[in-house]
Amino acid sequence: MIVKKEEQEDKRPKIDLTGPDGNAFVLMGMAKRWAKDLGLDGDMIVKEMMLGDYENLLDVIEHYFGDYVIMYR
Repeated sequence: MIVKKEEQEDKRPKIDLTGPDGNAFVLMGMAKRWAKDLGLDGDMIVKEMMLGDYENLLDVIEHYFGDYVIMYR
């Protein structure tokens, strides 16, 4: 099937924050994997995620991986 370029589905991972993938420990694990894939320091990113509350954790994910993942509330 041929579709227009604009109709292609976004291939980025989608995370439903209201489900099990929204758990802070799951998100930290995902961040470590993404960091490895992108050549970033996953341990440093996880430490930064742990410096604050859940909103801080999401902000850190958005900062480092916002172009690579879509999060839903």
